[in-house]
Amino acid sequence: MFTGIVAAVGRIESIESLAGGAGAGVRLTVHAGALDLSDVAIGDSIAIQGACMTAVRIDGPRFAVDVSRESLSKTVGLDAPGEVNLEKALRLADRLGGHLVSGHVDGLGEVACFEPVGESWLLAVRAPRELGKYLAYKGSITVNGASLTVNRVVDEDGEAGGALFEINLIPHTIEATTLKSLKPGARVNLEVDLIARYVERMLSQDRR
Repeated sequence: MFTGIVAAVGRIESIESLAGGAGAGVRLTVHAGALDLSDVAIGDSIAIQGACMTAVRIDGPRFAVDVSRESLSKTVGLDAPGEVNLEKALRLADRLGGHLVSGHVDGLGEVACFEPVGESWLLAVRAPRELGKYLAYKGSITVNGASLTVNRVVDEDGEAGGALFEINLIPHTIEATTLKSLKPGARVNLEVDLIARYVERMLSQDRR
């Protein structure tokens, strides 16, 4: 489990194909940046761009993870060198500064707008229709591993319509995460609120 509070911005330095043919995954070597790896052991979980991964090698400020082809097909930002949001797994004694995050990407969103508004930034993301029911005003959403608060939700009409949600990003969030490099049209990893998912499941059972 994680909190969605990005601890550091690291960088994917190299990508190595794993043995197994075209359907095989890849091994990523990540420089952890300011993330302290002194208490991380092989087998521990680290969220990379919101996706929970298992450390298979630790070498000073670098660690490696193996990413399956299935995970690569369901996420963005794990298939090329570049900056990534990092967070170590939550300990029971830690403060829950964001919200409960599992590190399992539910779907991909598309950035519709990213522009400055006063001292902050407006981020609007179009989520798939199947995730729209989990979005609520002042509810939580994880975008590329960052826990954020939804300020507005608009359900779009049409067969391919999804849900457009808006977020206000303060300067600290811009500086401390990879969100500062987003542009309209960019795809992002989304994880909906875990509690909302359980509530929806319970209500659907009651309706049977």
